[in-house]
Amino acid sequence: MNLGVKRWAPHTLALVGLLVLLYPLVWLLATSLKPADQVVTSLDLWPSHLEWSNYTTALEGVSGVTVTRLLNTLLIAGGAVLGNVLSCSLAAYAFARLRFRMSRVMFAFMVATLMLPHHVVLIPQYIIFNQLGMVDSYWPLILPKFLATEAFFVFLIVQFMRGLPRELEESARIDGCGPFRTYWSITLPLTRPALITTAIFTFIWTWNDFFTQMIYLFSPESFTITLALRSFVDQSSTSAYGPMFAMSVISVLPIVLFFFVFQRYLVQGMATTGLKG
Repeated sequence: MNLGVKRWAPHTLALVGLLVLLYPLVWLLATSLKPADQVVTSLDLWPSHLEWSNYTTALEGVSGVTVTRLLNTLLIAGGAVLGNVLSCSLAAYAFARLRFRMSRVMFAFMVATLMLPHHVVLIPQYIIFNQLGMVDSYWPLILPKFLATEAFFVFLIVQFMRGLPRELEESARIDGCGPFRTYWSITLPLTRPALITTAIFTFIWTWNDFFTQMIYLFSPESFTITLALRSFVDQSSTSAYGPMFAMSVISVLPIVLFFFVFQRYLVQGMATTGLKG
């Protein structure tokens, strides 16, 4: 009997934990189908009748801000993923494989920026982009990603590259490959798990970003899905709770699908980068 309890206890605890974690998603889905008067007055998890018009209102949007802002968010997230993968891998290759003056000092300085709060550099960055005439465009949200400004991802890829055998690069050098050709043809394909991890985290963080997008985007036609949700609340207040939650469900779906498709690569990338160093 004790053996059976020991065998099933971990599975039971894991199942209970899973139910606790899934409850907010279930509540969100159920609330998106509630009539407006039941959202704040009823404590029942599931609505008495399904209000599918909430999704119709969410798709139509308010004040010209519709759910089609998903395309804007996808554009920004895609540009951020491309920028981080390219620039962070290049910077990581320089720190992990090349020898140049003050490389260790520069790497330590880069790692130190991880402890720098984002709000400290927000005002200087805004002033720079404002002087360049890039405010109210997607450039402030995408351009920094092509400059290896994400120290976390640079550090992640460096740790992975340091575990790769140097004999491969020496063989490539004997065959006449320069540093960039070695990076592109030899090191980059072998760094696939770390690159996929970088892409996944970048996509999720950019998709869910609100503060930075609120600072730089003013025009309704350039709004992302997070700003569209805020506009929904500001314009319609309490009478639009149902459609607001319906739009929230729609905005969460791409993240859920993206995670389920790439979750095995995420686990593989985190495991390998953690074991190599």
